Amino acid sequence: MADSGVDSLRHVPQETPVSDLTTDRLVLRSWPADEVAAVVAGESRLPHWAEDFPAEGDRVIAGFIAEHPGTLGPYGQRQIIERATGLVVGAVGLFPPADGTIEFGYGIVPSRRGRGYASEAARAIAAFALTAPGVHTVGAKVELSNPASARVLEKAGLTRVRADAEMAHFQATAPLPEPSPQSPPSPQTAK
Repeated sequence: MADSGVDSLRHVPQETPVSDLTTDRLVLRSWPADEVAAVVAGESRLPHWAEDFPAEGDRVIAGFIAEHPGTLGPYGQRQIIERATGLVVGAVGLFPPADGTIEFGYGIVPSRRGRGYASEAARAIAAFALTAPGVHTVGAKVELSNPASARVLEKAGLTRVRADAEMAHFQATAPLPEPSPQSPPSPQTAK
């Protein structure tokens, strides 16, 4: 098997600890390098992972982190941890900024969808992204075939700014608007 950065990731020094982002029900914590390596290597599920973690999107993100270890910094990739259980239930993360705009992506494992976790994590990471030096806009893209994900972004305070044949683009600028009163979470059918 090719290294693809996994061995070097196991030896990444932790320069400055990355602070957790905490919401009412979640903790957004930087991926531990050993867990990135475990996901990339396809190792057995760890006891503090939800039964369906890692999902396919989590494996993709772990591979991205392995190839770009710098994305473990404060404005990088994080696991989503359910506070009530301490289980990892998904991932959310920021991608390197360009021209003052930073993009993010997210995913929640199927067993935890429909609880509002995706919107809660998206709101927290978007607000945090707007504190990055030189960043004035935060954005995300969703496939038009995934209306549940578009609702996640709207609930997180982002506005649809454009769409092409396949993707809708959402953005927010500082400060994020206050959340609207909670409506019952809708089932989320896709990441």
